Amino acid sequence: MSAQFPVARPRRLRRTPALRRLVAGTRLHPADLILPLFVKEGIAEPQPVGSMPGVVQHTRDSLRKAVTEAAEAGVGGVILFGIPAHKDARGSAADDPEGIVQVAVRDVVAEVGDALVVMTDTCLDEYTDHGHCGILTETGEVDNDATLERYASAAVSQAAAGSQVIAPSGMMDGQVKAIREALDANGFAHVPILAYSAKYASGFYGPFREAAECAPRFGDRSAYQQDPAGPIDEALREVRLDLAEGADAVMVKPALPYLDVIRRVRDAVDVPVAAYQVSGEYAMIEAAAANGWLDRERIIMESLISIRRAGADLILTYWAAEVARLLS
Repeated sequence: MSAQFPVARPRRLRRTPALRRLVAGTRLHPADLILPLFVKEGIAEPQPVGSMPGVVQHTRDSLRKAVTEAAEAGVGGVILFGIPAHKDARGSAADDPEGIVQVAVRDVVAEVGDALVVMTDTCLDEYTDHGHCGILTETGEVDNDATLERYASAAVSQAAAGSQVIAPSGMMDGQVKAIREALDANGFAHVPILAYSAKYASGFYGPFREAAECAPRFGDRSAYQQDPAGPIDEALREVRLDLAEGADAVMVKPALPYLDVIRRVRDAVDVPVAAYQVSGEYAMIEAAAANGWLDRERIIMESLISIRRAGADLILTYWAAEVARLLS
């Protein structure tokens, strides 16, 4: 009679919350999370980002408060994006010692010290009046090598302000090498580089463009970011090149639509792998939850667990502080 019943009963280990916690194969920890933050020059009050409920363009004062709260929640790091009062074709504010990101870095490092890691996005799209990630030629194409000089200068300026990790996101060929050499030559050999190595020309960035004010002149970036339909081997090549040029960690962006890429990168390298849960991923969940279509907290946690399960060691997410508090 007993032969009629299952020999294996996997459900035994799912019966109670305590059992499920005990055997969980994927775990989130607050220290794995990095909180992206926007700081805008010349505003008196935080400005809500319409397409990203709960996200704001910070003032210097509100940024200090947000970073303090993130540190208290146990978040591993923050990454800062600056929105200057003036933008021009070469992104002059990107390497200005008194630029908004440089000032903000000094503010938050003074506020929280080593309680979390203060990182800076190193690109030009927040600073250019055309919205591209680099210097444009007369025909409107991004000039790769001229852009590298700007990235190197911006990286040194950010490191001098106290940035503890430089994160180049422009997908220019040779950007890690240019930045590594500039940092080393200027006394910042100790500052690591988190390379946006596999960054795709994605439709999921739309809300970010509002937050960083890259629109409306933002152009098509398909000529330098990766093709979503491109082979995964191309992503792995980009990762290998960045590591050869001196990257200390690598990133895949976006996260949820590219879980397969995260897995392949994790299997291929022996450095930390980050994944960026981007603005569009955030906005979709918030919008669906606001309409009562999804259980907000459950979906947030499930999405993050999927990214972790795919192999990401670090996750950049706009929910970092909230999730850290939930985990605690």
